[in-house]
Amino acid sequence: MADTADQTTRIGLIGPGIMGEPMGRNLIRAGFPLTVYARRPEAARTLAAAGASTAATPAELAAQVDILITMVSDTPDVEAVLLGPHGVTEGGRPGLLVIDMSTISPVATRDMATKLAEKGIRMLDAPVSGGDVGAQNGTLTIMVGGDQADFDFALPVFQAMGQTITLIGDHGAGQVVKACNNLIIAQTVIAVSEAFEMAKAAGVDLGKAREALMGGFAGSRVMEIHARRMIDNNYTPGFKARLHNKDLQIVARTLDAFDLKLHGSRLAIGYMQKLVDQGDGELDSAALARIVQQSAHLR
Repeated sequence: MADTADQTTRIGLIGPGIMGEPMGRNLIRAGFPLTVYARRPEAARTLAAAGASTAATPAELAAQVDILITMVSDTPDVEAVLLGPHGVTEGGRPGLLVIDMSTISPVATRDMATKLAEKGIRMLDAPVSGGDVGAQNGTLTIMVGGDQADFDFALPVFQAMGQTITLIGDHGAGQVVKACNNLIIAQTVIAVSEAFEMAKAAGVDLGKAREALMGGFAGSRVMEIHARRMIDNNYTPGFKARLHNKDLQIVARTLDAFDLKLHGSRLAIGYMQKLVDQGDGELDSAALARIVQQSAHLR
């Protein structure tokens, strides 16, 4: 096998959904032969029309490829396709490289990497940031955990899907940094929301406040994009609150695993859960501002 992946490297993809499908299209455009598995066969049709082959089970897929990418919803889904019945460990040959690009528990990731290694299967965790637009444009930020040699081998594959690609550290490190990413976003949304509540109470125009803040040290993507959503009260989803909530529950379990008492983090986790519990899980997660607004006027 070559030192780095090239157009003879066979790629498998499990999970051709909102993120996985455009990632798969970019792999095809880059010239990689692609085979896809989807729990619902109709989900694979677009990629099949673009030239991908299909497999009936994760095990069948694993037997056909050199690199296998998973992009599914949550930790149990990754465990099922990798370690469950008809899973990757039943079909994967020694030397297969699994790249999990889902957002899941870093603790579970390390456990899965160990179990795959017992079968001679290598693993990288490589969660992404950038949303469906980044997936479509091939500009994802990819945070990787695992061995340097495996990262080097997979780099051309990552470059077909992303722009900022960083090996963070050992197995699970990519998932830890993705958890940090989602935690920072949630806390920043809360900070901007609270600042806006203070500005409104003082009679300040929020549009002008945002314009000024964007030019200073408080400027951020949250200020650029989500503050506009708050001003317009328009929470048409980019990243749905129920998915951000799922990711923050990963943060919660990680805090528990390391016995960390981080009060700002717990506040963000609780606020996002409250947003989902009140029926707003399908809104953009910037609707967290609504919980801040409710809390600001409690007596």
